[in-house]
Amino acid sequence: GPRSGERVRAHADEVIDHTTIDVGAAVSEPVDVVLNLAPIDPERLAALLALIRPGGVLVNTTVWMPAPSDEQRGVRGIDLFVRSDAGQLGRLAELIDSGELRVEVARRVPLAELPAVHAQAAAGELHGKVVIVAPTAT
Repeated sequence: GPRSGERVRAHADEVIDHTTIDVGAAVSEPVDVVLNLAPIDPERLAALLALIRPGGVLVNTTVWMPAPSDEQRGVRGIDLFVRSDAGQLGRLAELIDSGELRVEVARRVPLAELPAVHAQAAAGELHGKVVIVAPTAT
């Protein structure tokens, strides 16, 4: 989308803003990997398979729908989900503290507002990383 396009460009060969351009029309030749970060309709997600060359992969990060595959062409669908793991989270915290890993936080929200954050995410209105801040002990 328009809010994250510039940040994503630093990590990709090509970035297509699905809100302004038809992804299928924008890709002129098959690609190795399609990374879907947007909550889109299942039909639109399945249509992305046609953009991938045989043996490629469709990586999907939308948790409410699995990534489709095309076995005939050897195109794999991979679902990328966050898994709670104390060891991994500790290591990530170390990387952030050392400056090796940088996380751009869009906003910080009190724990009491968590239901509203979930509603915004479900409506597609949430952009960027949101940190939920627990109340401090008094």
